Amino acid sequence: MVGLNGRIERDPEWLTSESDRITIDGLPLVVAKPVYLMCHKPCGLVTTAHDPEGRPTVYRCLEGLGIPHVGPVGRLDMASEGLLLFTNDTHWASAILDPARHVRKTYHVQIDGAIQPAMIDRMTMGVIDEGQRLQAISVRTLRVVGKTSWLEIVLEEGKNREIRRMLKVFGLAVLQLIRIRIGPVALGDLAKGGVRFLTETEIDALAQGRTAG
Repeated sequence: MVGLNGRIERDPEWLTSESDRITIDGLPLVVAKPVYLMCHKPCGLVTTAHDPEGRPTVYRCLEGLGIPHVGPVGRLDMASEGLLLFTNDTHWASAILDPARHVRKTYHVQIDGAIQPAMIDRMTMGVIDEGQRLQAISVRTLRVVGKTSWLEIVLEEGKNREIRRMLKVFGLAVLQLIRIRIGPVALGDLAKGGVRFLTETEIDALAQGRTAG
């Protein structure tokens, strides 16, 4: 039973303020302390709390931390790895995901083959896949290893499987995809499956929509 300032409140749409005293079955409602985390998501985990197919999820990385429930800020598909943010601060998460904030995300991508300058030009101008425009901010070759190449690709919006879909337009298959940076926050040397708390500087910079710092 929900209590509001000493009375029972049955209207689920009743607006409250920070000064209101809310109780659940007579016990005061305690607001969870804001938590801001970064995780190095390994390949093979799905970015969800519960998977109907029973596949392992990214919440394996958070076990034993003793923190309030947090949610991922955006996603990485099961076959991808790298930097993934978590928080229970929905306003902060929304600010990062807001396209108007232009928070850039940087990826290192291994492809089967080599990318040509004309392909890079098309990716930065935008390509159409399944009726949707996909566009990279920048694309550059980092190195060539045998018959494969490593690229650095920077996105702003990050549509579903955007990099894989863009490269598939040119017949290029993705072998590895690692997100190494979101805005000013870099993955650094955080081990796969590792988690750390963000610093106050990182939290503030992400909220303000800064790019690389």
